[in-house]
Amino acid sequence: MKNDTDKGGETSWIGGMETREITIAEYNSLWPEKFRAEASTIAAALGEAACRIEHIGSTAVPGLAAKAIVDILLVVENSAQEDNYLPQLEAAGYELRVREPDFYEHRMFRTPKRDVHIHVYSAGSPEIERYLTFRNRLRSHAADRQLYEQTKRRLAAQSWPDMNAYAVAKIEVIEPILAAARREGQVSR
Repeated sequence: MKNDTDKGGETSWIGGMETREITIAEYNSLWPEKFRAEASTIAAALGEAACRIEHIGSTAVPGLAAKAIVDILLVVENSAQEDNYLPQLEAAGYELRVREPDFYEHRMFRTPKRDVHIHVYSAGSPEIERYLTFRNRLRSHAADRQLYEQTKRRLAAQSWPDMNAYAVAKIEVIEPILAAARREGQVSR
């Protein structure tokens, strides 16, 4: 991994890796309102360049405890073509944080307050289906939602070098939940 702004094939963490305390908060009914406000800002900044804007992650699941960070999925035609969205998002106040050319050309922006993360993918990326299927499964299956929350709380109590390591550790529960959704024909696109 690189800790610079190089546009080569490896992940770039703009500003370098960060250590942050991971705190799980009880569900906040204001999170959907925060999403709607940010989605309006993004839509106004990008116009037709924004193919889709979705509330994803734990804050998008009513009743689920989460880090108080609203995650947003932003789909653009081609996320590798940063000129079509990066200047507009920066002008709207978002900061580019992650550039992952080798992971479906993923880009991640955040607010200066670090309370919103925007995950940018190209139309057709398989990650879109993963995010939406997982979100919708947690919304509709209380047992999976509870298992995921318990796992997050257990992992958050541990020490992590950065938030990304915590996110990777959650795969142990995310993959089986996604597999169950797929087996039951609950794939979201």
